[in-house]
Amino acid sequence: MLFDSYLVRWNLTPDGAPITTHSGSLMLVRREGAPAMLKVAREADERWGAGMMVWWAGEGATGEASLSDMERNGRDDEASRIICAVAARLHAPRNRRLPEIIPLARWFQDLEPVALRHGAIPRQATATARELLADPQDVVVLHGDLHHGNILDFGPRGWLAIDPKRLLGDRGFEFANIFCNPDLTTTTAPERLSRQASVVADAAGIDRARLLKWIVAYAGLSAAWTLGDGCKPDLAMAVAELAARELAMIKVRRRKDTSVASDSRP
Repeated sequence: MLFDSYLVRWNLTPDGAPITTHSGSLMLVRREGAPAMLKVAREADERWGAGMMVWWAGEGATGEASLSDMERNGRDDEASRIICAVAARLHAPRNRRLPEIIPLARWFQDLEPVALRHGAIPRQATATARELLADPQDVVVLHGDLHHGNILDFGPRGWLAIDPKRLLGDRGFEFANIFCNPDLTTTTAPERLSRQASVVADAAGIDRARLLKWIVAYAGLSAAWTLGDGCKPDLAMAVAELAARELAMIKVRRRKDTSVASDSRP
């Protein structure tokens, strides 16, 4: 069996049924009674995640709690704040040599070719990504795929991240995937994106407008990946459009504020 040699090598006990994704196979396990996650990666880039886990030294790698369940049961704000708190621990400086990492700009290389063929929203995402990548702020080692399903409840150890992507770039990127999860119904619920943008901006200490730009850019990239897989990017496109709408509203409010200030001058 796929997991048998790893279970023996690390003295692991299965603690759940195997899970299969496009990039690997996973299994909840226990080691000396403590919960853990065993992942056998299929793709080369996914195997690099193990190096990131070692570099984070236990902050990113379960208990019964689930951020997705929390979100669906009226605790969306709390789930978002937990994700921000986990990100803060991952972004903290570490006095050790970095593993091999990928510049965030390279992560976006799949976006522009798709944008040329798929309409206004991907084009706006491309322009927004170009703007953000040209002026990075708070550059840190990024998890790269931080969302409700990649942060697990490890009981006494708290909430820990799994499945990192080894990126380096603007930390604002880290929070964009929150808004593309956990599902289409949730992400497009009335006022959900607007409210969570405020919650996340406050919890992460990021300018709300800049966060919205990262959401547009990331959702466009997610749409490009989905199209590349031959699937419909309904969720990502919807999120990008909602974030773009929020940005437009901010611009309108700022113009009005400027106009009022100008009119009130003696």
